[in-house]
Amino acid sequence: MRKNKQLLIVGIILAVILLGILFLNQNKLRLSDNEQLMLSVTDTSEQEGITGPHGGELFLKDGLGLELVFHESGATSLFKLYPYWQKKLLAPADVSVTIALSRLGRSAQLFHFRAEDDYLISDQEVAEPHAFELVIVAEYQDKTYRWHHSEAEGRVEMSDTTLRNSGIELATAGSAVIHSEITLPGEITFNEHDIVHVVPRLPGMVVSIERHHGQKVEKGEVLAIMESTMLADLRSQYLLARRRQALAQTIYDREEQLWREKITARQDFLTAQQQREEASIAVQLAAERLRALGVQPESALSGKKLARYEIRSPIAGIVIKEGVVRGEVVKEDKTAYIVADISTVWAAIRVFPRNLNQIHVDQLAVVRANTHDLKREGKVIYVTTPLDEQTRTAVARIQLDNQDEQWRPGMFVKADFQIDAVEVPVAVLLEGVQTLEDQPVVFGRYGDFFETRPLKLGRSDDQMVEVVEGLLAGEQYATNNSFIIKSELGKAGAAHEH
Repeated sequence: MRKNKQLLIVGIILAVILLGILFLNQNKLRLSDNEQLMLSVTDTSEQEGITGPHGGELFLKDGLGLELVFHESGATSLFKLYPYWQKKLLAPADVSVTIALSRLGRSAQLFHFRAEDDYLISDQEVAEPHAFELVIVAEYQDKTYRWHHSEAEGRVEMSDTTLRNSGIELATAGSAVIHSEITLPGEITFNEHDIVHVVPRLPGMVVSIERHHGQKVEKGEVLAIMESTMLADLRSQYLLARRRQALAQTIYDREEQLWREKITARQDFLTAQQQREEASIAVQLAAERLRALGVQPESALSGKKLARYEIRSPIAGIVIKEGVVRGEVVKEDKTAYIVADISTVWAAIRVFPRNLNQIHVDQLAVVRANTHDLKREGKVIYVTTPLDEQTRTAVARIQLDNQDEQWRPGMFVKADFQIDAVEVPVAVLLEGVQTLEDQPVVFGRYGDFFETRPLKLGRSDDQMVEVVEGLLAGEQYATNNSFIIKSELGKAGAAHEH
């Protein structure tokens, strides 16, 4: 009986112990997540370099803790602060915090905070890059706490000697005139004012082809040879008129001599004079008929075939069409050849409706044929009034000098038109702009350091680009070989991580 009573007491004690253990475990599970995490933080009067419960930098001093977090929402970055007292979260309204932020080459920036949920949020954005010195000042229960913190994201140290050896050049941001441009597509065409349709001007049969399509010809060079009965008749008339003129001159000379010797009457002399003048007029008329066909009258005296007719090029250029063949009988108005002078060409540029008011006659443009590495300046000589029915575009013709014959009709080109010239307060050279994380940047020079400066860019031309935000007038930045600094940043693992 006594033994059973002892066993009962032991059982009661064991049950109490088990209940106690369960009670302690339940109370532990009721602790907040932040309290659980704070149990792992070493108790110290002042510490830095500790990661807090929310993944930020934790600053501790005399029981007060501030956890600094970069809160990013899209392109916006703010400071977020979680306050603690004796390892427990404080109500954010109970503590007042101010942060003074300073950057290389910039004046200090003050951040104030407002309470929101269980944290404090800054009153302004934190600009990229996150390279700066921070002085954090907190006030709690009539006591002031201070911490110092630095971030060196996007910063590379490089001495002047290294700078020279790397070939990196510096420039200073400042005001500049930006020449705004638009680029439009087009192609090279012949200068229509320098295209000649060559016609025989008399009927006949082609007996010889001297020049062919694509060949260069000089002014007056023979293109083809014909035989024409009409030309034979005209040359015969010219020869006959010359002989009559010679006979009339002989009669005139004789009658003049006889009249002076008073052998013949004056009337005979006057008749001979009239016949001489009529013969001379007949020769001139026959000669003009030949010249009108491009035939020199003297050719009838050469002894060659009277029916031979040479089709000659009226200009120097290239044959772009050959319209006759040997043995063909052609009429006087048939286009035998088309010859184009290519010492000047046109760039026919397509002008879209939205750009019509920006393009005008006498406007300068730079025409580029990138596949052929060609570039030349020209002037707009004409803009078509009607729009193309299919493309709904107008055509601007730009005349280009082509003495070197590098521009060939049919080439696809682009034309850069200057449409505006605006002075901007801050601009940088395009060669100094790099891209980091899909954002344009330059590398500012501050003492022995280069630091990334993300930019918001505005208008640009082929040399300069306007800086809307990110760099101040008077600041130095890297231009030539700035990609070396970008490479050094990559080696240093200076990518943006928060």
